[in-house]
Order: sequence, then structure tokens, then C-alpha cells
Amino acid sequence: MKASKTKAASLFMIGTLLVAAGCSDRLDFDRSNSFDVPSKKDLTPVTITFASGDNNPLWDDMQSEVGKLITEKTGISIKAQFPGNDTDTDMFARMVASNEYPDMVSAKVSVGKLKDAGALIDLTPLIDAHAPNIKKLYGEYMKRLRWSNDDHGIYVLPTAPVNQTYFKAGSGFELQHAVLKELGYPQIKTVKDFEHALKTYYNKHKTTADGQPIIPLSLNGGEWQFLISVTNPAVAATGASDDGEFYIDQDTYEAKLHYLRPEEKEYFRWLNHMHDIGLLDPESFVQKVGQYRAKIASGRVLGLIDADWDFAGEVAALKKEGKIDQTYAHFPVTLNESFKRHDFQSTGYLAGIGISITKSAKDPVRIIQFLDYLASDEGQVLVNWGIEGKHYKVENGTRVIPEDISKMKFNDNWNFRKTTGVDMYRFGPSYGDGVKDPTGNYYTPVFPEQIQKEYTQEDRETLAAYKVKSYKDLWPSEKEFTVKPWGSAWTINMETGSEANIIFQQCEAIVKKRITQAILSKPEQFDAIWDDFMKELEKAGVEKLNEAYTKLVKDRVKLWNE
Repeated sequence: MKASKTKAASLFMIGTLLVAAGCSDRLDFDRSNSFDVPSKKDLTPVTITFASGDNNPLWDDMQSEVGKLITEKTGISIKAQFPGNDTDTDMFARMVASNEYPDMVSAKVSVGKLKDAGALIDLTPLIDAHAPNIKKLYGEYMKRLRWSNDDHGIYVLPTAPVNQTYFKAGSGFELQHAVLKELGYPQIKTVKDFEHALKTYYNKHKTTADGQPIIPLSLNGGEWQFLISVTNPAVAATGASDDGEFYIDQDTYEAKLHYLRPEEKEYFRWLNHMHDIGLLDPESFVQKVGQYRAKIASGRVLGLIDADWDFAGEVAALKKEGKIDQTYAHFPVTLNESFKRHDFQSTGYLAGIGISITKSAKDPVRIIQFLDYLASDEGQVLVNWGIEGKHYKVENGTRVIPEDISKMKFNDNWNFRKTTGVDMYRFGPSYGDGVKDPTGNYYTPVFPEQIQKEYTQEDRETLAAYKVKSYKDLWPSEKEFTVKPWGSAWTINMETGSEANIIFQQCEAIVKKRITQAILSKPEQFDAIWDDFMKELEKAGVEKLNEAYTKLVKDRVKLWNE
């Protein structure tokens, strides 16, 4: 879940991030250049070009209230580009092919390709000379920003929040409040419990109040979100921690493609069963993300298996329309009660994915100063809370969100973010939820008291029925697990063009094809298809991949902990 939260909140990452490790001698940037001049506050208007691997439908060229104030404070405006209907990997591949880059990138899975191509500059001298707030923010975790054991340069400023406390459980298995209420708030612990709730309600209700056909369960499996909605849940529901496409042994650090685990075969067998009995949306593996989200926004999808950032806009739309009983409660569902979900197992500080400055940047100093302002106490309060007097007020030394702003944020979140700019500019270094600033207030408005204020009446009724104060209370506590010394494996770099990287790409193609086929097959065909799946992975060289990735995990442990 923390991976999902990181993606959501800081946007982070999604799915499997296996990217290339490069060498410092391939850079066009000279470490000896004179960045060690005294940092001066320059407010001359400058436009930074920026390419983000994540689409942002709310982006408005910093014309929101917060965006304009950031420009006023820094002189910086941003011209951004996003993948649109393309993929982020294609967008960055074209940059590498043309050797033309924007000033700043958030390259996600392609950061290694850009590093290998010599496109990214080492930020170390810039940080030393011009970024005291960035240094303060990362603090003891600065060494985790190093690229590799062989290259200690800093090419990425991670967007994962520092010292994050996870107060929310926004992932797992979701059920509409209407379903839970009608069924008397049944136990929802296993996939069979989840299935029974869907089946019981669906047997009574085939259409919504406005006559639309009800869909018991839909998965976002038509595009890259296949990883989030289809395959990642197999890991979580069978008691393993989120390490992207790999399972890592906690004691030996041995890595293997997680689909090789026999427990996961049984999870996918359950999805096959759900398809067979007509509870799984038959369009789950062909629908576009827009189609999936439109179904949710219509209120006719009873259950989801997804991360809340993937359908947050649709939940906001349901709230705006007053269909709050058709929004969702979250549950830590497992394959059976012998498994314990590891969603909240601590990764320590999760470096790896974030912002980079390219060799094409015309003024790297201004860019790092801009990012340093966002990392300052003032900048962090601005991007997270907004403007004092407009979006929050201070009462007796405590930041408070006024009732009218809170209602707008709650009932029409997308419009709130687009017009105010609050929570829109967290694309640089940031403090995590639960961290307090020098005034004793939280840097972000995500903390238990505020979360509880934002619960709907339906949320409160559901939580009361299960005798908890928050959805997170349903999950095993982070205190039940040890900290993972490698962080999360989905942030570990894999060298582009290496034998392991090529094998991995072949395995990924096999995974998508075979798992979809297995789920949609007749139950009596499932085992044969799965056997063929395992044979194809073996033929592709999965054991070599496992060995190579084990070495990468052990190298990460050495880099971060020595």
C-alpha cells in the first residue's frame, strides 16, 4: 500500500519500476563547473520546460491561486508536457532518440535510459551550493539518493515524502457502502467473504436506481494499470510485501519473479472462478482506463480491487452528485485467513523515483533554487495547505481549514485542486504526512483528526459497524513487521539492454498474456494454461533474471546500509 500511497500522494510510481543504471563518465555535465558561487535570490521571470511521465489532467500552467503565488515567489513558471494517449516510455524514448530534452523531467521507468544516454546532470554540486532546504529535508537519507555503488552522483530528487506516516488505507479491496449496509456489514476478510457480499447483493439488484446495469466487480486491466488492479493484489492478498514484480526473501534477499509463488496461482484461480460465475466484468482486460473510470463514476460498480488514487476523481464525482452510498469502503482482503497483509511494512525512506535536471537545462541554478523553495517550510505549507486567509486560517497557533473550503475540497476535489492549486505542485522533495514544521503544525493536512473530519456519514457508519476509527485500523500495523533494508524493489535500477533486462521484458509480455488467458478460461483449463505459463517463463530465462535481480537487491542493501 505504501507504494500506492507514494504514487498517489506524491505520485509516484506505479507498477514495476525497473530502469537502467548508467556510468558517471557518460555525462556531458562537468562536476568541476562553477556551481559553488553564492546562491542569490533571482526573481527574473523564467519558464522551465518539464516532462512528466504521469498524466495530470488538472495541470493549468500554474494559473491556479497557488501556482501564481509560487511564480511570484520564485520567478519561475512551468511549461509541462505529459504522455497523453501515448505511453511515458515512448515519450522519453523519443527524447533519447532525438537527443533533445526539456529542462526538467520526472522520467519514472525511463530514468535509467536517460541516465545512460548522458541526459541527466549530477545534482550534487547544485545541492551543495544552492539547496539548503533540500539538504535539510532529506537529512540522514541523503546517501540514499546516490545512484549506485559505482557512481555516488545524485541524478534524481526523490518525490517520496520524507518520514511519511501512513494514516490512510486507500488500497485493498473496495465495496460500496450501499452493499455493506444492506447486508448488515458482514465480515470482509477473505476473497470468499468479498465474493459472497458481491453475489448476495447482485442477486437482489441487477440495475441501479436510475436503471443502469450493475457490475459486481471490475478490474482496471486493459492498460498499464493491469499491474495495480490485477497482479499487485495477488502479492498483497497472499501475505507478501510490495516489491514490484519480484518477491524478496526477508532473510536472504533472494529475489524471484513473484508469479512463481504457488500461492498466487490460487489467487488467480479465484479470479477465474469470479469470471466463471459472472461476477467479474468481462471487459476488465480490454477496457481503456477512461471506460473503467466512467463505470465507477456512474455508481454501478459494486466492488473494486485497486488503489484509491486510480479512481479518486470518480469518487469525487459521486460525492458531488450525492451518490455517497455508492462510494467505497476499504478492506485488507486476503486469499484466506492464514495470510497477513504487509501493506504497511516499512520500507524506510523510499528513494529512487523523482525529479531530474537534464543537460539541456539553460539555467540549472534557477531550477534547483526553485525546487529548494518548494522544499522550504514556506513552500511546503503553500503546496500542501494553500494560501493563508484563502485556503486555511490560523487559530490559536493551529492551521485550520474553513468549513466552506473543506466542503469544496471534500465534495468537488478535482475542481478544488484545479482552481486553488492546493496539492498540485508536490512534484519535488517533500515532507511526509505526520511530520511537523517549526510552528508545531503538520506540513500536510493529512493527519488523523483531519482525516476523520473528511469522512462521509456513510464512512462513519461503516467504520462504527466494524468498531474501528479508520480503515487503516482494519490492517495489520507496521509495528508487526521489520523494516525492509532494500526499501522496495520496484525502485531498483536494472541496466538497460542487459541480459536480465531483456529477459524481464520477455517475461512481462508472457505475464500479461497468460494471466489474462488463465482468468478468462474455463475452470477446467486453468491448470494447463498455468503450467504453460510457468514453462514459458522458464524458457525465457527467468532463473537468470532472478539471479541478476538478487544481486541488485543485495547491492541496494549495501549502498543504503553501509
